[in-house]
Amino acid sequence: MRFDPPLQQAKLLRRYKRFLTDITLSDGIETTIHCPNTGSMKNCQPEHARIWFSDSKNPKRKLPCTWELVEIPILYGEKKVMTLACMNTGRANALVQEAIESDVIPELKGYETLKREVKYGDENSRIDIFLTGNGKPDCYIEVKSVTLATNNGFGEFPDAVTTRGQKHLRELEAMVTAGHRAVLFFCVQHTGIEVVSPADSIDPEYGKALRKAMAAGVEVLVWGSSITPEEIVLNRPLTLKVSNV
Repeated sequence: MRFDPPLQQAKLLRRYKRFLTDITLSDGIETTIHCPNTGSMKNCQPEHARIWFSDSKNPKRKLPCTWELVEIPILYGEKKVMTLACMNTGRANALVQEAIESDVIPELKGYETLKREVKYGDENSRIDIFLTGNGKPDCYIEVKSVTLATNNGFGEFPDAVTTRGQKHLRELEAMVTAGHRAVLFFCVQHTGIEVVSPADSIDPEYGKALRKAMAAGVEVLVWGSSITPEEIVLNRPLTLKVSNV
């Protein structure tokens, strides 16, 4: 997924009221842009970090510019490494769709049709990606963007309590019970993460729901991405680590 038009660079001042971010442009002017992330963004807001933003050029938008990437230092042992993370959670579904349509993900090959935002389940949900056709079981895919890095290549999800995420796991489990495929897809949009675990210290109920769903047959895929200010590409499977609690 290429950024078109190209992203612009700035410095982070502060993020507040969830959807507002103040930045300093290269010419020293301060301005406010949209933050498309409903989570806590834990460990993703270093003071005065370099960030990149997109400009919609849409005069009808109150905030035409959107925060896309941030540069984050993380530790590998005693060594500090600079990494990039994508703060635009809306990119995750498109990245997974792009990878599926390019036959990058072996477990999701061979379907005839792909639909987005399809209504399903008993709790008034919409599945992110729905695959059908070619004699294969219908496949319901819930995509989650992972950006919480905890150093040494480890990452966690979620970064805040998510009752909505728990609902999605229940819906996926119900699809398995009904004879379909159900997949929880962790789209890791952070170059410093190689292993993903449930964030039991942040949302223990989500961790319990995840383990229950996996035991019922919900599949979990974890894929990482290469990230530059020019493009993001979902390109490699990562490790899922779920301990017994």
